Amino acid sequence: MKRLSASLLPAILALAVVSCAPGEDESKTFAEGAASDGDRKEEAVPVEVVALERGTIESTLRFSATLEAERDVRVLAEAQRRVVELKVEEGDAVRAGSLLIRLQDDAQRSALNKAEIELRQATREFDRQKSLFEQSLVSEQVYNDAALVFDQAGIAVEDARRNLAYTEVRAPFSGIVTERMVNVGDHVTLNQPLFRIVDFDSIVARIYVPEKELPALATGLETRLTAEAIGGVSFFGSVDRISPVVDPGTGTVKVTVAAPRQEGLRPGMYVEVELVTAVNEDALLLPKRSVVYDNDQLFVFRLGDERRVERIKVEPVLEDIENIEPAGGLSTGDLVVVAGQASLKDNALVRLPGDPDPEEEKMDDEVGDPAEEVATEADA
Repeated sequence: MKRLSASLLPAILALAVVSCAPGEDESKTFAEGAASDGDRKEEAVPVEVVALERGTIESTLRFSATLEAERDVRVLAEAQRRVVELKVEEGDAVRAGSLLIRLQDDAQRSALNKAEIELRQATREFDRQKSLFEQSLVSEQVYNDAALVFDQAGIAVEDARRNLAYTEVRAPFSGIVTERMVNVGDHVTLNQPLFRIVDFDSIVARIYVPEKELPALATGLETRLTAEAIGGVSFFGSVDRISPVVDPGTGTVKVTVAAPRQEGLRPGMYVEVELVTAVNEDALLLPKRSVVYDNDQLFVFRLGDERRVERIKVEPVLEDIENIEPAGGLSTGDLVVVAGQASLKDNALVRLPGDPDPEEEKMDDEVGDPAEEVATEADA
């Protein structure tokens, strides 16, 4: 037994050494894994970029308002009479002083004729008494009494003429008759509404601007008004008046915007108002879709050398719906990222739409050139 154990001991030791040593395949796999970890490449983020250009940018404030006419009145009756003639209809254009309606005037004409007769009589008597007084043939009291009657007769004529004028209702200003409220034969009373007249050249929009925007306000500022009711047509207006006080309840200032005469534009129409507070006709235009927000700060990624991006802070000077004018840090022609920037970091590697796909390159490397494979097989 001792001799047998001694003869088997070298074989057992050799078998143990062989089993403990790593196999050729395992060593190769381990080496390849270590090599792949060391040679792993940085993955490029796919993005889109645009080149910065210069152009016009406007700083605007946006509001909603309802149009109204500043000269919009109801014409009232100034006498109690029956309507005998209508001179205008709804939709008619009238000028200041145009006759709108005629009321029954028989009594007023008779009163005027009577007053004029009395005035002529008083005039003759006054002239006679004046001549006698100048000759010292009548007393001063007689002369003064005649002068008083003459003055009263003149006032009576003026009153009669005014009452007669009330039977002819005339337009207070030029405009459009938008409503007729009486018919021929109606008996109107004092202060009864007869017509409504609107001056379409006096249409305005009243907006209420936050008090913090007061430094940017001034009369004459250009505005744009857009009315969806007439096909979204935009037209230009201007700031006509700025209220001198701030509403303490809302913290706003009333601003009156004058609107030009526009076909289809009517009082009561809903409009969007853009108040242009500043304009730069040669501004660097940075698209808002390129901006990334981080703790109330604005950043963009500019494409640099070797397909790496630089994170740049943006300080807006002016901005509109689509663009921002930056205070600095960017120049005309710079390429900024407009898509794919949400996950980017400073100095990140990026890939543009025209660049080769890394996955396709990897697959090409793994497949290899078919011609080389044929040559290798032939050599074998």
